[in-house]
Amino acid sequence: MDWGTLDPIIKGFKVPAAPSCPTPPKLDEWMSESLNRLVALLKEHTPVSRPSHHSKPWLTPHLTILRCEYHKAARAARKHDTPHRREVAGTSKSGYFKAIKAAKNKHWSSFLLTATPQSLWTAKRFAYGRAQPRFPSLPGAETPLQMNSVLLDHFFPSKEPFSPPPRLRPHKSAPPLTTDEIAAALSKCSPTSPPSPDGIPYSTWKQVNKINASILLQILSPLVLLGYHPASLKSSNGVILDKPGKPSYESPSSFRIIVLIRTISKILERIVAARLLAAARLRGLLHPTNAARSLDSAPTTRASPSLTTSGPCRGPVSRSPPCF
Repeated sequence: MDWGTLDPIIKGFKVPAAPSCPTPPKLDEWMSESLNRLVALLKEHTPVSRPSHHSKPWLTPHLTILRCEYHKAARAARKHDTPHRREVAGTSKSGYFKAIKAAKNKHWSSFLLTATPQSLWTAKRFAYGRAQPRFPSLPGAETPLQMNSVLLDHFFPSKEPFSPPPRLRPHKSAPPLTTDEIAAALSKCSPTSPPSPDGIPYSTWKQVNKINASILLQILSPLVLLGYHPASLKSSNGVILDKPGKPSYESPSSFRIIVLIRTISKILERIVAARLLAAARLRGLLHPTNAARSLDSAPTTRASPSLTTSGPCRGPVSRSPPCF
């Protein structure tokens, strides 16, 4: 992304004013317009490239020279079919492919020597290759549309539609959103997470907030104040993955789904979750055993002693429950 060109543009970006008397449709329209303008601006200054599955990190300038010599000798042998030219072409070909093998072995050894705990799974994938993905074969679903319908019904059962209030009113007890809250939510977002349907990863939002902190503040403040999650932030992409080791893959239960929702929606969720956590702690709504692993800054060791005094049964707990 060309941040050098984007920097002054983002500094001067103005978010349209939120509707004064908001209704759910009006707020949805304002949110979509604001986000679409910003996303279009970011994509306009983003170079588009398609990563190749045939990238060659082991390729060296020496190999490039050998490849040119090999193709030159092969063309000469095809044009003038003489024993000498065929011998030169064969020698060039043998030397080129031997050099490729040596470069691959050298790169692999260097990769293993510098491997980190995070890259061990990458090394395993390189060594054993990727497993072939299993395509769902579901009874009664012969076309892609039918298969899509069966999977959607399994993962997302139909529910009664939620009817929002006709007019949104601000919550008077809700404190105004601050840039510190947004920065804290962004700090917990991984820059390596896959992008959302709009293609904007967390790293882009971090840079946008660093350049002009008022953009996310003006976009998210009305949503926090009104307690409303727009429909435009609920669009997502679903990736179907097979569960390894299943005896049969003719049932939707043999697969799992990873939902990639818009990253700005996840940022809003983190902000609201942090406020709910703070309110629950302030009012003493959290049980000691719930402060184990799912809550921020709460060590697991705090839950274990509490099981001896406040477990589900009366008296000391004689053994650890199944969750430990």
